Amino acid sequence: MTRTMILVLMLTGMLLPLQATVPKTDTIKGKPDGAEVNFSENLDSLLNLFYVRQSLRDTSLVESAYEADSLPSQCSDTVYIERLQNIPSIVTLSYNTIVRNYINVYTQKKKDKMEVMLGLRDYYFPMIEEIFDREGLPVELKYMAVIESALNPRARSRAGAVGLWQFMYGTGRMYGLTINSLVDERRDPIRSTEAAAQYLKDMYEMFHDWTLVIAAYNCGPGNVNKAIRRSGGVRDYWKIYYRLPRETRGYVPAFIAATYVMNYYPDHGLKPIPIDIPVTRDTLIISEDLHLKQVAEVLHIPLQQLRDMNPQYRYDIIPGSIKPYTLVLPMQYTGNFIDLQDSIFTYKDSIFFDPSKKTLAPKYTRYNPPPPKGRVKIYYTVKQGDNLGFISEWFHVRVSDLRYWNHIRHNLIRVGQHLVVYVPKNKVSYYKKFNTMSFAEKQRRTGNPVTQSQPVATNTKLDSNYEYYHVRPGDTIWEIARKFDGVTEQDILRLNHLSRYDKIHPGQPLKIRKKG
Repeated sequence: MTRTMILVLMLTGMLLPLQATVPKTDTIKGKPDGAEVNFSENLDSLLNLFYVRQSLRDTSLVESAYEADSLPSQCSDTVYIERLQNIPSIVTLSYNTIVRNYINVYTQKKKDKMEVMLGLRDYYFPMIEEIFDREGLPVELKYMAVIESALNPRARSRAGAVGLWQFMYGTGRMYGLTINSLVDERRDPIRSTEAAAQYLKDMYEMFHDWTLVIAAYNCGPGNVNKAIRRSGGVRDYWKIYYRLPRETRGYVPAFIAATYVMNYYPDHGLKPIPIDIPVTRDTLIISEDLHLKQVAEVLHIPLQQLRDMNPQYRYDIIPGSIKPYTLVLPMQYTGNFIDLQDSIFTYKDSIFFDPSKKTLAPKYTRYNPPPPKGRVKIYYTVKQGDNLGFISEWFHVRVSDLRYWNHIRHNLIRVGQHLVVYVPKNKVSYYKKFNTMSFAEKQRRTGNPVTQSQPVATNTKLDSNYEYYHVRPGDTIWEIARKFDGVTEQDILRLNHLSRYDKIHPGQPLKIRKKG
C-alpha cells in the first residue's frame, strides 16, 4: 500500500492509525445496510422461539437484565483496537469507523436482543466449535452464525436463505443437505454447520485469506473475484471494499464487531439472559416413521420444545422409514424414550400415520438402488493406494456412480472397504480378477502403465478429439473454466467424470471441449 493510498483511506475513515480519534459525528447515517437489516429481522424472529419466550416470561429476569449500568457504552478507539488485538484469532480483526459503528449497534441499538443471543451461546457455540475444530477451521468463525441468523435455526431471509448458516436451496443441496417437503436440514444446527464448514474450506482453498472467505460467504466467490479483478488483482478486503456489493461491505465489519461484543460484552453492561434450553441433550437415531406429538404426549415434553430442538422437521414428522434421521431430546428423557419406545411408536399411530393411505414399500430405495440395466453387482475390496478415480477407470464406471452405489460422501474410502460395483453380465469374471491384481497390473489393463519417471495422475491416455488443459499448482475447476470462453465448471466436471468433491492435481490433464 502506497503512502497516498493510506492517506486516502484515513481521510475517508476506512483506516485508522492506532492512536486515531474519531469525530463525534461519525455514526451510521442513512438507511442501514443489508447486513444490519437481516440481523434485525433474524433477531425479531428469534424472540418467537419457545425456549426464548419461556425465559422472557420471567419479568423480573428481563428487568434485571435491562437495568441501567454504570459502565460506559462506548470506548475510545485505542481501547477497541487493544481489545481486538487481544482476542486469539487467525482471522484478522481490523478496526475502523465502520467496525465501531457496528459495535455501537450491538451494544446500544440492539442491546436487549443481543443479551438474548448471549444466553444462547452455551447451547450453539459448543456444537459449532466441535465441528470447526474437527474440520481444521478457525473456531472464531462461529461468530458468523451471529450475523447470519442471530443464532436462530428457523431464520429465513427475504431471498430465501434458511437456517443457522443461511443456506440457499441450491447451495444446501450441493453440500449434501436434505431439503424436501418433510425435512429441511438447513435448519438442523449440526448438519448445517457441517455443510458450512465444507463451504468455508472450499472458499479458503480459493482465496487463502479468511477475511475474503467471510466476504465470499455473504456474496459468493464470483462477486469477490470480480472485485479483485476490478481492483487490479489486489487480494485485500479493505482495498476492494468499494468494489463489493453494498451488503457485503457491512458483513465483515459486522463479523468483527460481533466477535468483539461476544468477548467484551460485560464492559458494555450487557448481561446474558439465561435461556431455558437444555444444554445437555442426547441424539437418537430413528429408523421408523415418528411424529413429534407421539414423543411429546408419551414422555410429557412440551411439543414446542421438541420442535425447537429438532427444527429440521417441517411438519413434526421424522420419516425414518425412508432413511435414518436423528431425534434430539433433553438428556433426562433419553432413558424413558428407550424404555417406552414401543409404546411411543404405536401411540395413536393410526391417527398420525393412517395405514389406509400407505402403499407398499418400494423394492428399491436410496439405500438399496436398483441395478443398472444389463449389469450385475460385484464387490471390490479397496487396497492401499486406491482412490475412486482409479477404481472408476478400472471398472469403466463414473465416480459419481461409485459414490451413489456405496453412499460415499467426499470420495472418502478406506483400505479393506468392500465397494459395490455394477459390471456387464458377460464380463463378471473379467472384473472379479481385479481383486487379486496389483496396482500396476490394474493400471496396465486400462492402458495407464505406472512408470518411475511419471506420476500416475499425469500419465493419462489423451483423446486427440479433445482440447486439454494441464492443471497447475493452485488451480481450481472454477478458475480453469474462467480461462476458456463459453466453458463452465459443470462442463469440465461432466467431461472428466468428476464431481465438485473430487480433487485435481498439478499435471493432471483435463478435457475442456471437443476440437473443431
